[in-house]
Amino acid sequence: MKAIRTRIVIKPDYKRVLYRPFTILSEERIVKIIGRIMTLSEKEVKKELRQVMTEFEERHQRLRSFYINRFENMKKHLLTDQPLSDERKLLIGAYFTQEYSLESAALFNPSMVWHPDQSDLPEGSRRFILSLRATGEGHISSITFRSGVIDRENKISVQTPTRYVTSSENITNPVYEKVLFERKLIELDLLNDFAKKILSSLEDFFVITELEDCIKVLMRPFRNKNGEYELTAKGILSLALSNYEIQYNSDQRLSERIIFPHSPSQINGIEDARFVQFTDDDNRRIYYATYTAYDGKIVLPQILETTDFLHFKISTLNGPEAKNKGVALFPRKINGLYAMISRQDNENIFLMYSEHLHFWYTKQLILKPTYPWEFVQLGNCGSPIETEAGWLVLSHGVGAMREYSIGAFLLDREHPSIVIGRLEEPLLTPNENEREGYVPNVVYSCGSVIHGDELIIPYAMSDYASSIAKVNLNDLLTELTSAKNKV
Repeated sequence: MKAIRTRIVIKPDYKRVLYRPFTILSEERIVKIIGRIMTLSEKEVKKELRQVMTEFEERHQRLRSFYINRFENMKKHLLTDQPLSDERKLLIGAYFTQEYSLESAALFNPSMVWHPDQSDLPEGSRRFILSLRATGEGHISSITFRSGVIDRENKISVQTPTRYVTSSENITNPVYEKVLFERKLIELDLLNDFAKKILSSLEDFFVITELEDCIKVLMRPFRNKNGEYELTAKGILSLALSNYEIQYNSDQRLSERIIFPHSPSQINGIEDARFVQFTDDDNRRIYYATYTAYDGKIVLPQILETTDFLHFKISTLNGPEAKNKGVALFPRKINGLYAMISRQDNENIFLMYSEHLHFWYTKQLILKPTYPWEFVQLGNCGSPIETEAGWLVLSHGVGAMREYSIGAFLLDREHPSIVIGRLEEPLLTPNENEREGYVPNVVYSCGSVIHGDELIIPYAMSDYASSIAKVNLNDLLTELTSAKNKV
């Protein structure tokens, strides 16, 4: 059986730009730039600022506030304490700001979940959130969003995004739990005597400024000739910076929110977020997304959580099995444990269980490449979806000529290590309209939903643009449980 394609195409728009810090590493150059601005008269400053605002202010939200923030970051390079006019502060900030076209290269690898706000909809309709991987200059990836509605007839509409894109505000002092932080230090092999001394000086819950102050105080007597403790301090701070929180203003529309790389581990991108609506032990709804952080050398699995898509908490995943790309969380605990689908060896699909969401120690092999379209490797295409027949998991397989296709398999509801059935043939393979792109011959998804009697599959086309396909759910489950597809 094959999925039915819709005519929806979500293409990257290079006109959607956000402001970012323009970083100059040379302090000498920074001082020279500020010095040149300081030579301008107030009249000249006002003229230059007016020209900048005329050219850029209508393209962005809260641009003046960002300029002031940039000035505050750069004012340490001023040569004197001379009071400056607001206009001069804004102009200095503008010289250390740049525009970034976040979708200039691609908008792909979508994931779909149901929107937390289902108000003001006709009967039988549901509102969804679509997350997408946006890739721009320097091949830096970030997470962007769209929203839309699926009506009772399964007609899908995707809302046109606004022209604005704005980064989040970082929560200045997120709270860290010492017990959890210590476990992560153990996993990173950073819990030496110096680290223990730092932790013993902190309360059970602490903020990063307290951690920084503690390190500064303790570094004095703990310095040594090999720099061991300096490396430990750097590692501890890097861990803290990789576990952080961000916030958006409530008046920002969903399509205007962009989760841009923030921590050292993400400097080269946030890749392939797999969102899932998770129900916890108290029947509380939380949205999680597992994703890959990339610093140019190391691939690091991370997880974010939110309840409203305004406030996000970002954390590292730890443990010997928290590695490689493409982990996907089940939407509820199974037999009291968190569960994930994973692929640690670049080839096979595994199942993992854990008592703690952030720590993963063991894995169990459940699926190997078996059919020609998946001979190179297997992987998941998003979190498992619970049905009466079992856990429905979409997979991707890589075949000859590195062609990516989307298939499916079915796991037992109470014992997901048991594979009930798997498709011999894929649901989706790249057609003539989809095979050309940044990475040719690829269809790929990071998460689907069920609406009524259909499985809704958002998918990427050759790492360039995205679309949506549909499959009759009953037909798919019947196919997966038929004699020829049973495992």
